[in-house]
Amino acid sequence: MHILCSDLEGVFVPEVWINVAEKTGIPALRRTTRDEPDYDKLMHYRMKILDEHGLKLKDIQNVIAQIKPLPGAIEFIEWMKERTQLIVVSDTFIQFADPLMKQLNRPTLFCHSLIIDETDRIIGYKLRQPDPKRKTVEALQSLTYQVIAFGDSYNDVSMLKQADVGILFRPPQNVIDDFPQFPVCYDYEKIKKILVQYI
Repeated sequence: MHILCSDLEGVFVPEVWINVAEKTGIPALRRTTRDEPDYDKLMHYRMKILDEHGLKLKDIQNVIAQIKPLPGAIEFIEWMKERTQLIVVSDTFIQFADPLMKQLNRPTLFCHSLIIDETDRIIGYKLRQPDPKRKTVEALQSLTYQVIAFGDSYNDVSMLKQADVGILFRPPQNVIDDFPQFPVCYDYEKIKKILVQYI
């Protein structure tokens, strides 16, 4: 039996932090896991910038409420769900994800949570577990699933390496250069052709 594990941002929806950067006019917030392999370093960098500009959780949620899925994403998710099971494994946060998942017809989501103070300020975050994407794949493999995984960023690489099949989907060139062992897809039709070989 096969099961699919996918990233969220850059695969089904635009990058949240890039949208926040554009809406707030703070270009420093454009930095994502496509640029920074160290997730903890990236999140502390983001929280520092939010504090410097007085931005709260609600400000980010207001931006997220306006984000729409990438063209073809909903149809692609439905195509996958008709054939097998899908788990979205993301480094986003439950406080960010709900409006996005609602638009995607709520596929199963594994993600993290933010720590918020009484003033709605983001003061920290709690990982679901260390190296959560790889460990999700390991857990599914322990249940005798064959796992096909795809994502676009540095934080997806451990998941892709652990999976029985790992695919880079719309990655930046720096990720391709650093991990040339993975096949690369740029559109849903091409990745469908790979998936049907297995499912």
